[in-house]
Amino acid sequence: MTTDPSDLVLDPTCGSGTTASAAEQWGRRWITIDTSRVALALARARIMGARYPYYLLKDSPAGQQKEAQLTRQPVADAPTYGNIRQGFVYERVPHITLKAIANNTEIDEIWAQRQPKVEQDLAALNAALQGHKIPYTVTTGGRKDQQIKFTAAGIVKLPSGEDAPANTLLEWEVPREQPDDWPASTAQPLAAFWQARITRQKEIDAAIAASADQEYLYDKPYEDKNTVRVAGPFTVESLSPHRVLAVDPDDELIDPNTPSPQHPSEDTDFASVILETLRVSGVQQAHKADKIDFSSLTGWPGNHICAEGRYLEGENETEKRAGIFIGPEFGTVSRADLVAASREAGDAGFDALISCAFNYDAHSAEFTKLGRIPVLKARMNADLHMADTLKNTGAGNLFVIFGEPDIDINETDNGQIQVEIHGVDVFHPQSGEVRASNTDEIACWFIDTDYNEESFFVRHAYFLGASDPYKSLKTTLKAEIDAEAWASLYGSISRPFAKPKSGRIAVKVINHLGDEVMKVFGVS
Repeated sequence: MTTDPSDLVLDPTCGSGTTASAAEQWGRRWITIDTSRVALALARARIMGARYPYYLLKDSPAGQQKEAQLTRQPVADAPTYGNIRQGFVYERVPHITLKAIANNTEIDEIWAQRQPKVEQDLAALNAALQGHKIPYTVTTGGRKDQQIKFTAAGIVKLPSGEDAPANTLLEWEVPREQPDDWPASTAQPLAAFWQARITRQKEIDAAIAASADQEYLYDKPYEDKNTVRVAGPFTVESLSPHRVLAVDPDDELIDPNTPSPQHPSEDTDFASVILETLRVSGVQQAHKADKIDFSSLTGWPGNHICAEGRYLEGENETEKRAGIFIGPEFGTVSRADLVAASREAGDAGFDALISCAFNYDAHSAEFTKLGRIPVLKARMNADLHMADTLKNTGAGNLFVIFGEPDIDINETDNGQIQVEIHGVDVFHPQSGEVRASNTDEIACWFIDTDYNEESFFVRHAYFLGASDPYKSLKTTLKAEIDAEAWASLYGSISRPFAKPKSGRIAVKVINHLGDEVMKVFGVS
């Protein structure tokens, strides 16, 4: 490991996101780069859908307790801040030397504490063997291969010069398993003797390991199995059009985006790229079949409208003209922008306005029509930021129009209100009608119970859909989910809440494709 927790890792070739995933797992910050939107999409999905182990932070109460357990020291009383820079609590292996064992006074304390129990259980075992007529052949120590007669008496001399009773076992002569010819009364004292001896040895080994020099295993931090961790917040950013500088034969820099007689520009500006992609992909509605395919798309010399799109509407396939408004490459479309573009579309005799933008502000959510001109707000896929690669990778749902939520606001007996959602009203270009879809089209919906007309705050969150997300969530997390708590989140009727002081609530709906729409409602 060449980095420490919280270090920044840079990988200029993203690929499938292995570097980013590994950095996320080991607590490193990361930046990864790639020219392919496919690679970025794979990496994004991989990181967002992964579960990571939760390692014990050294700078945490649980980490302090684990460190105290490993070092056999009192728990530190220093305040903790959860700083990952302090690292994790790692497994370690002791580097044991004879000097470390000889200077370890804790061994003597453990021996003095545990040895009486060992001697007591050994005496009980010898008492149970007294008078047993079958001799026992010793397998280790100074009396190896000699027989101990439990009916004998007197003292024998050991090879070391020490005296020992002739009819009793010494500590190191006791067998690990009970011999078949021993009486049943020896089973309990034999097991107790070995338990006491093993306990003594384990404590001695732990004391030796704790006082020895430690080598940390930085690839083996201790994990909290009771905590499920997912990826932290991250952003996907892009720059377009990509600018590549080259050098000509005269060692002069060539900017391909700057046309010259020697180097004519083959690139187009952002709006031209969007229009070309719009010509190919069309505008997708909430349903796959409900799609606006343009029969022609030509430039329009307007202040806000940059193109005229023609498409067929209804069963009679009546040709309609739509003004195309393209929002900024990096920015948000406001309500004022839509109003100005709608007026221009009306003055030019268009049948509809199609606005294409990456983001819309909250005030534009309610703006769906100006006079006779319907306003279709198409949200552009973020992949369009890398427009120069789209001609090679094809176009998917790059321009998606999502309708407005169909809800009822009901008052409860105690004066609070509840929101019930029935579906989403979606414009169908084939018939020119607005149709209502059911809640199966909704993945999740949120309520801001006191909307301030500036920012949407998620105060209530609910999940819907034809499939059972509870089962999927349970499978993904591999954990039990509180069914009662989940039932309060999985439904089309909100929990009751007090009437807002601002007199407004906002409801945001997201479908299974990730497209979202927000609508503001007045509550008296």
